[in-house]
Parts: sequence; C-alpha cells; structure tokens
Amino acid sequence: MDVKSAFLNGYTEDEVYVRQPPSFESTKFPDRVYKLRKTLYGLKQASRAWYARLKSFLLKSGFVMGSVDKTLFLLSRGGDTLIVQIYVDDIIFGGLSHTLVSSFAEQISKKFEMSLMGELQFFLGLQIMQGPEGTFVHQAKYTKDILKKFDMGDSKHMTTPMSTNTTPDIQFAVCLCARYQASPRTSHRQAVKRIFRYLKFTPELGLWYSSGSSLFLRGFSDADHAGCRIDRKSSSGTCQLLGTSLQASVSLSTTEAGYITAASCCFQLLWMKATLSDFGLRFGRIPLLVDSTSAISVAKNPVLHSRTKHIDVRFHFLRDHYEKGDIDLVHVVTQNQLADIFTKPLEFSAFVRLRGELGVLQVEGFDNALIKGEIESQWTGFIALLV
Repeated sequence: MDVKSAFLNGYTEDEVYVRQPPSFESTKFPDRVYKLRKTLYGLKQASRAWYARLKSFLLKSGFVMGSVDKTLFLLSRGGDTLIVQIYVDDIIFGGLSHTLVSSFAEQISKKFEMSLMGELQFFLGLQIMQGPEGTFVHQAKYTKDILKKFDMGDSKHMTTPMSTNTTPDIQFAVCLCARYQASPRTSHRQAVKRIFRYLKFTPELGLWYSSGSSLFLRGFSDADHAGCRIDRKSSSGTCQLLGTSLQASVSLSTTEAGYITAASCCFQLLWMKATLSDFGLRFGRIPLLVDSTSAISVAKNPVLHSRTKHIDVRFHFLRDHYEKGDIDLVHVVTQNQLADIFTKPLEFSAFVRLRGELGVLQVEGFDNALIKGEIESQWTGFIALLV
C-alpha cells in the first residue's frame, strides 16, 4: 500500500514558521506568518515526523518493532504472524492469516489515506513474481530502460561483466572513479561499457528465493589481496545466504584482506542472525567459509603477533565472536568459494556456475521442472560439503 501525502501526517516538534501562501493571506493580519503544527513537504523534519507517527500507531496497535531493523514491525495473534515493512510512504505487509491481513489493511486505512496496490509485483525498481515454489526478484524493466537511456540497447552483448584478460588497473577503474569523483578516462568508459554489454546479455536474470529452501544460515568471504596496481587496494567480497536466499556485499579493504573481509562477513551474519530472531528463527554457530588458511589462523590465534599489529582493533571482533561460539570459521577450497565471483574476473563457465549457485537465475515460470531441478542440483554439493 501507498500512503497519500504521507509527510502531511507528521506532527512537528520543532518551532517552524511559514509565510502565508498566495491567495490565502489573512485580511486582518496580512504581515503575520503561520506556525506549523504538522509537517510540510520540503522540511528536513518531514520524513522523521511521519515515521514517528506511523511507528506510534503500529506500536499502539500491538506491533513489536524489529530489534535490528527499525522499519520492521511484527504482530502475533495466536499462531499467526503479520509482518509489516515500511519504506517512507510505501508499506509492504503480509502474513499467514488472511483475516489478520485484511483486518490490518482496514484498520490502517481508517487512520491514514491509503492506496491499496494489491499483491506485491513492483517495489523500489524491483519486479517481484510470486508462486507456490518461491519468489523471483528481477530488474528486467530497469535494465532495459537504462540501456535505452545510454543508447546501448542495440549494442553487442558480452557473456561476462569483465574479461579475464583485463588488467587490475581496469578492474578497479570504475571503483576509483566513483571514490574520487574523477573525470572518466578511457579505461573507465571501457569498463562501464563492458558492464552495459553484459546487462544486454542478461536482462532477465534475477534472484530466486525457493519456498522449499532449508533455513540454514552461512557466509562466504573472499579477498583479492592488493590486486590494484594503482593504490594497492584489495577487492573483497562477501555473501550471506539463508538457505538459497542471497544477501551480498562488495567493498574495498587494505592489507590482511582475507581477515578484514571475514570480519565484514561476520558483521553481516550477526546482523542477519539478530534480524531473523524477530521471525522466531534461532541459530547456533554459523559457518563462515574462507579460502585463506592464514586468515583463519589469525582469527583463531589469541596472540597478537607482529603480522597483525597493523590491523585496526575494530576488525578483531571476528576473533571475539569465534571464541563466543557465534560463528565457526571453516576452510573452503577456492573452486567452492561463492564470494570468488565478487573479487576477480572469471571465465564464462566458472562465472555462470557461481552465479547459479548464488541463486541468480532466469525463471520464466514457476512450474518449470528444469529450473527446479537445476536449483536442487546446484545446492546438493554444498549441503553435503557443509554437513
């Protein structure tokens, strides 16, 4: 559902005055100003005031706010749960009980002026297809629009976003351009053009979330140590999966890249663990798969030796949570390292294999037995490996 004129519903706690709008001036006091009781569009306080009012309404209605995600609200009635996720003036909600869902829609519509959009199909540029086997999330329309915008709709396609012959300088060209806001050079344009041509080849690809997937939380961490010849930065990648559901992040880090990247992955896993606890899911020791034996040794070794003295203290929480039993550091061979796809260019077959194992597929229909079989076969090896 979408809230109509959402920011006009918030009450301001600050002292704000506005001029009398044209055609609404007071004939008795033409030189006076209005003191606002509610917010207006354009005020810095508007979004915060709207969130505060919506939050107050939900909490008074019996909802409980998420312990980590403060835009997540949950309501339990008997054995049923209603989940509400808000994003400014857009609200996604759903639950196990049709009665509970309908009751919430009616209740909130009485409080605020709403537009009920029906089943979730499009949200924040994401297209969503729901079916009994699972949910498919893709950006086919956005991809085609952006290709058309930059006149790349008729360009020749590429099967991978980066060539294996690409030098490390060009690998980091886009990242450096964004970081320093520099004027794009030829290498920058070539790198971006390659990515657009890859998008031309894969407009229908998206993330598949299987309804039959096991709720097994794990993370993968990889780093290409000092791969950039320009500033010796390391490209690091992590991915966290709940069953076959992916949450990925890519960042730049410095020396001892494997250890630092593993710490970043650990942070993401702990965030997911805390968030999933709001849904009643509990996890013990979460496997974090790393292909660097030295990074694992550093994390398991309580002695701070010369090799790690330059690592910022904030990254050593990885070691703390290993000792607490929150995570379990597990070595994985490079060919089974899913995060490898985020740190270096790969040849086509390896790239497609890892992409599929991350749940990035092209799903044309939910009754497609071939797709279902492909998903099951991709994860059989990893489940056996982790068990």
